[in-house]
Amino acid sequence: MSSAIAAKTMTQTWQTLCTRADLVPYSGIAAWVETPEGPAQAAIFYLPGYEQELYAIDHHDPFSHANVIARGIVGDIKGQLVVASPIYKQHFRLEDGQCLEDDSVALRTWKVSFKGDEVWIEA
Repeated sequence: MSSAIAAKTMTQTWQTLCTRADLVPYSGIAAWVETPEGPAQAAIFYLPGYEQELYAIDHHDPFSHANVIARGIVGDIKGQLVVASPIYKQHFRLEDGQCLEDDSVALRTWKVSFKGDEVWIEA
């Protein structure tokens, strides 16, 4: 568990994940997140130059059952920022995790932001 935890809410806490230097512009990285339900893997996407630069969604692909979402290709479909799963190519909106091909499927999302050069997530 991260040693830098602050700003507790009822069931969530902000925790550090990495630094800006660890991120790959216009791509994703995988990060370990401590949640109230237990540990989880998040896919962190860094899109410098966009109004919202950071997104955090579940790294687990519900179609292939593999932790691969951070390795997906980031793109735009009809003005919506998405990531395409590298296995079966389903598209998930970065904003809310919704699968564009299957309305019944959505990935979990987290609030994520920069605090200086550190990346923080609320989990």
